[in-house]
Amino acid sequence: MSETQVKVQIRAFLKPTCGWSNGVRAVLRKYGLPFDDVDIITNPVAYMEMVQKSHQRLSPCVEIDGVMLADVSGEEVESYLIQKGLVRPSESEDSTPINQGCPSH
Repeated sequence: MSETQVKVQIRAFLKPTCGWSNGVRAVLRKYGLPFDDVDIITNPVAYMEMVQKSHQRLSPCVEIDGVMLADVSGEEVESYLIQKGLVRPSESEDSTPINQGCPSH
């Protein structure tokens, strides 16, 4: 696991059992980044907060130091973290797919 270069505040607006959400969790765990895992399915207030902040209704959405990344995959979150210099690229030991959709219901 890589050390973070700086401290960041992360709120991840996620579904409990979604491939996209699990990919975001996998990336944040990979880099040892603490984050608030906000359940938008069982908490309608959290869902409305996500919609208000992201200006759209799709998830996952990840707020990193006040910057909202809307409707993103784990790959996109990882790319943002690396691009902003918040983490250094690292190989994952986690086998969770970071770019996989939710199953159809």
